[in-house]
Amino acid sequence: MTSVALFKQDGSQNGTIELNADIFGIEPNENAEYEAILRQRASMRQGTHAVKNRSAVRGGGKKPWRQKGTGRARQGSIRAPQFRGGGIVFGPTPRSYNFNLPRKVRQLAIKSALSQKVADEKFVVVESINFDAPKTKEFASVMNNLKVSEKVLVVVSDEDKNAALSGRNLVNTTVVTPAGVNILNVVDSQKIVITKSALSQVEEVLA
Repeated sequence: MTSVALFKQDGSQNGTIELNADIFGIEPNENAEYEAILRQRASMRQGTHAVKNRSAVRGGGKKPWRQKGTGRARQGSIRAPQFRGGGIVFGPTPRSYNFNLPRKVRQLAIKSALSQKVADEKFVVVESINFDAPKTKEFASVMNNLKVSEKVLVVVSDEDKNAALSGRNLVNTTVVTPAGVNILNVVDSQKIVITKSALSQVEEVLA
């Protein structure tokens, strides 16, 4: 088992907590991480790019000059690709960039990223982050208590709605529930702060 310090909301330490070594203590697989990041970034592309080919561009119904006798090359339309205003050859057309990746590879990628954060001591577990009402100032105060000043991913449970609302306006701060944890936001963050209840949910999903 892998153990890390357990902090309270005020920044004081409250013992340690054991992490599942099969999730937070494995040897990182960089290839799996690369493939998973590539897949997620590809799925974010809209794929709506498009150009007009010669059949879609307006005009060009009439043959510009007769077939023979002019001394010029024969042409059938002024909207052919070689003419100004003509259709585009081999331009982009709408497509989907999504591709499949085995579930085990996706899980290996997220486990590798989490294990790397734990190994780099960039993984902070807090008992809870509770507020009576959404308060950005109080959320920032908690981050200061935990000595978090860099780009951070904060993972809270589904019940901590006030915490999620409190942190969404802070710069360099991303607040998600366990279901929203993905390879891209884990790798993109410099530190992870996770509540004890959210940690249990993440371990349950990835176990």
